[in-house]
Amino acid sequence: MRRFGKWLGRILLMLILAVATVGFWNRDDISRLLTVNALFDQGKIVQNFSHMNQVFPTVPLDRGHGATSELFYGPETNLPDGAQNWIAQRSVTSLLVLKDGEIRYEEYFLGTGPDDLRISWSLAKSYLSALFGVMLDEGAIDSIDDPVTKYAPELAGSAYDGVSIRNVLNMSSGVRFDEDYLKFGSDINRMGRIVALGGTLDDFTASFVDRSAEPGEEWAYVSIDTHVIGMVIRGATGRSIAALLSEKIIAPLGQEQDGYYITDGSGAAFVLGGLNLTTRDHARFGLMIEQNGHFNGQQIVPADWIAAATASSAPTPPGEMQYGYQWWVPVRAEKGEFFARGIYGQYLYIDQERDVVIVVTGSDRQFQSPGTHEENIAMLRKIAASL
Repeated sequence: MRRFGKWLGRILLMLILAVATVGFWNRDDISRLLTVNALFDQGKIVQNFSHMNQVFPTVPLDRGHGATSELFYGPETNLPDGAQNWIAQRSVTSLLVLKDGEIRYEEYFLGTGPDDLRISWSLAKSYLSALFGVMLDEGAIDSIDDPVTKYAPELAGSAYDGVSIRNVLNMSSGVRFDEDYLKFGSDINRMGRIVALGGTLDDFTASFVDRSAEPGEEWAYVSIDTHVIGMVIRGATGRSIAALLSEKIIAPLGQEQDGYYITDGSGAAFVLGGLNLTTRDHARFGLMIEQNGHFNGQQIVPADWIAAATASSAPTPPGEMQYGYQWWVPVRAEKGEFFARGIYGQYLYIDQERDVVIVVTGSDRQFQSPGTHEENIAMLRKIAASL
């Protein structure tokens, strides 16, 4: 990460010099790029992750006008041995544990609190999966085997031409995309700079023309696939993702607070990682998923979609973590065990057999260290088994 910071700093300096010479970008662009450069700095990351709306353009996620759904507290549970050391080592900022629909443990760390709207990173992908299931059930989308270009015709002629919705749901599009978070010139970091500077992600997505495999043949974690799902939903409905997610998911859950999405320059939601909600509101979503889409007296997401989305369906290598429709399945998973996750230590872990939901937010700058994810899943399993 230190080497990444040095490279980013050098490249940023060259960009600023170019701006000063040519006068191409305005002062706001430079200020935003400087802030993005420091987004993950050790002394700033915790604060930044609770205030992403001070860095990026955003669009609100309206919780609606209904009553807040109550999360009941059960008997407080002591965490198992090793959990407190894990919390400190992994820079956990919040941990909320639900058992049988009741809160058994809730704590906030590193100066954060229950009202913080924390950046989800790739947890947002699983929210979009739930919304897609609703749109499919309502008939806005005919079939997951439709080509993505049926709903997003601007992708015709790109590497996504001939890719099905199923392919992008389980990240087997075959599109060549560099997901290396620590390489300045990677596609994922180019995408971040486009968002920071007000560019358009639809155009960015349509610019990809190369494939590493034919659609459906191989699995590769390609975050831009999730943006395509968002393009499909927007094209099928003529509505924004923020409006749809608010209406179909957020409001029915009876969340405590309005949330928000980071957006690109066109106002399109950054659906692959730009969702900002409280820990308790993540717990409401997780509880709804754990209960097969039923929550607060209504069926919010079809149960058959949740079963399909959280099952291993992608052509993932055997013996490794499996993947469904924007949900992860751990190695040697028990029945009903799956999770969502985001970089820097965000988790939404669900064990349906034990009736357990665990929400973790974090600012772990060592999240890519070997064995870290396996250690995290082991601890989440240990907490679930201890209840």
